[in-house]
Amino acid sequence: MTSGAVLFVRYALAPNRLGYCGPADSDMFFQYGVHGRVDPGFGRLARQFEGAWPQLSLIAASTGTSEPLDREVVEAYWVGNRLLDRIRVGADEEGLPHHSHQVFRVYPWAALLPDERTQAQALRVLDQCRIRWGQVVADLGAEVVVSSRPLVWNGYNLELGRLRQETVARGIDGVSLVGRLQPGEWVSLHWDWICDRLTAEQVAALRRYSAHNLRLANRDLATEVRDVSDGSASRGYPARG
Repeated sequence: MTSGAVLFVRYALAPNRLGYCGPADSDMFFQYGVHGRVDPGFGRLARQFEGAWPQLSLIAASTGTSEPLDREVVEAYWVGNRLLDRIRVGADEEGLPHHSHQVFRVYPWAALLPDERTQAQALRVLDQCRIRWGQVVADLGAEVVVSSRPLVWNGYNLELGRLRQETVARGIDGVSLVGRLQPGEWVSLHWDWICDRLTAEQVAALRRYSAHNLRLANRDLATEVRDVSDGSASRGYPARG
């Protein structure tokens, strides 16, 4: 079974290589995933993910797990599993430490959707930054064609659109963290990168926790839409991923 450290690399690598989060040395981070080793150096790199690491620590502390990089803890944050159902987080008990909560409700992008000046960029980042699920259409070697449902904005709510095909990367310079894929297999995606194979149970969990936080985000957005309709200025946020 894939270790928690390798699983973390698989999910965190894409935004790290884009320069959005994590350590400056993305090549070293990738090599830890390739070789599957865990040492103090890897821990120092993982702690530089300022969004993910506190959530991993929270999941571990709240469930009696000694290590934030425990495999089940890492899976809970990126995909979702039973550990999340054992957590209550302060006043906002509905906000679980799942990556979709970070994307939809912590990061600034959802609040920019009602403003037509920032809408297109905000929607693109929200769609790509979330962990999404898709089904393999064809493995082309360096790239994989996947069928998935994108996020769409209908003027009031975020929702999943119709199935579309997208082409994503499976590795770097011929080195992949995921083996050869077969048509019909389910995979998880982060930005333009395949993270991992998913079992039917994992697909269900990712859908469940993503839908939960999407509902909460749409509840939050109802206020933003009213503010724009009333002529209020939208909140200004820095352009960060």
